[in-house]
Amino acid sequence: MAYRVVIADDFLMSRQVFEGAIAESEEFILAGSFASASEAADYVLKFGADLVIMDIVMTEGASGLTVAKTIKENCPSAKVLMVTSMPEVSYINRAKQIGADSFWYKEVQEEPILAVMKRTMAGESVYPDSTPVVSLGNAVSTEFTERETEVLRELTDGRSNKEIADKLGISERTVKMHITNMIEKTGFRSRLELAVKARTGGLVIPD
Repeated sequence: MAYRVVIADDFLMSRQVFEGAIAESEEFILAGSFASASEAADYVLKFGADLVIMDIVMTEGASGLTVAKTIKENCPSAKVLMVTSMPEVSYINRAKQIGADSFWYKEVQEEPILAVMKRTMAGESVYPDSTPVVSLGNAVSTEFTERETEVLRELTDGRSNKEIADKLGISERTVKMHITNMIEKTGFRSRLELAVKARTGGLVIPD
């Protein structure tokens, strides 16, 4: 019996890629394909599924990670494969924390999606070894420390130094130091340019 697959991705071309992969394999059949994470979850919770392919960033506002967590909690037999085109550095760990079975980058394909689907249904947990390396001005993402990345994520959300300090439990002076260091690394002219470039490049995405 073929595995029933539900797709949740707001990008039509991505859905078509996944649908094409399913059509090529006798091991899978398409149970549903949705542009909304919440609609996909409603379907899975009502009718069930063997595998859910869930995009992380949805224009509808719902986080694919949040919806996937709901699916895993309420339908634990369903395997969840998270997919994204964003190199946000926290996504891999967050996907593991909510119990997602596997993870696949759309833009950096270590192996075809169909191969990851088959390995996932065979009981493997398939994750990339690391996030894609992203250029940010004169720097690359691997040059930033974990704390700098945390500060940068809050900065892209429009928070002041005091708000960032309060949220991360550090001093305003430390926040300012991290921002200054990142501006020097990237060669950008201001904190605004740093925040805009980091957000548009997908390096950090505010919740």
